[in-house]
Amino acid sequence: MTDSVGSSPNLQAALAYAKWLHSGQRRRVDGAPFILHPLEVVSLLRGAGAPDHVIVAGALHDIIEKTDVDAADLQARFGPAVATVVLAVTEDARIIDYEQRKAALREQVARAGQEAMLVFAADKISKVRELSLQRPERRQSRRHAGWSTRRRDRRLAHYRRCLLLLRKHLPDSPLVKQLAAELDAIGAPGGGSSEGSLEPPLRAC
Repeated sequence: MTDSVGSSPNLQAALAYAKWLHSGQRRRVDGAPFILHPLEVVSLLRGAGAPDHVIVAGALHDIIEKTDVDAADLQARFGPAVATVVLAVTEDARIIDYEQRKAALREQVARAGQEAMLVFAADKISKVRELSLQRPERRQSRRHAGWSTRRRDRRLAHYRRCLLLLRKHLPDSPLVKQLAAELDAIGAPGGGSSEGSLEPPLRAC
């Protein structure tokens, strides 16, 4: 997805750290190595011309949620600018309900500003793409079909709401336009200009 050519020393260090931390983790949708996700986020941010510390944050954006690293560790290793962006796109694990947790995340990102929203946009592009990679046998399994459909639908509802937020705050970003295109491609157009144009949120299952 990306390599060290043209990368700053800080980004090279972040990529190595992320690969080590995410070693052995797998994506749920297709069983591929999880590290492919942060690598894709890095690639998207680089393509959009994001500042180096924002790209570094993209490489590390999941480490607090998915590893034992905490904010103090992250700041000590990569500095406050990177840590601030990563924390802004990190969910509050104390919120159990899916819809409430995602709503809180969107509000948190909106308050954090444009740098966090760039990482958020790249993350959501990658996540929408992952949905199209879900293994057919998982989609067709009688045992899991209902659960998988509900889970997919609630994720897409969240991604559409993310798109509305990003269109409001980053209307000219190529990442926002790409997210809209990815949602269209998967058959879940963003559409509309307000929360009221969306269907009622799905309940967490």
